[in-house]
Amino acid sequence: MSEEMIKDTMADGRIVLCGSNAYEKKYYLNPAFSALPDAVKEELRILCVLFTEEAGGVFMIVFEEDGSVSMETEAAEEDILYDDITAGLLVGEVRRHRQDLFEQLQMFYRIFVLKEEL
Repeated sequence: MSEEMIKDTMADGRIVLCGSNAYEKKYYLNPAFSALPDAVKEELRILCVLFTEEAGGVFMIVFEEDGSVSMETEAAEEDILYDDITAGLLVGEVRRHRQDLFEQLQMFYRIFVLKEEL
């Protein structure tokens, strides 16, 4: 995977893997990661959509520059239904229950994007 294929690089160098937006009712998967197995892509879709259904706002899974995986959630200022505490608790729950998935994604990123050797 070449660097020019990675279209969704954030200003700080992190790369968006996928995300869901409760306001627009949309899910997004970065096309640069279309080589992921279909089962992984489906698991990511379900995870993101269920997160925004529960907490609202916008939820993203991103790759940090070092290849680690992080989750971010935010809401529109006028969104009175979004709860930072609930969203934070959900992030922790997702991290615990999907730890294997995030480790596999990190390994994928480090091998295929950062070109690190095992």
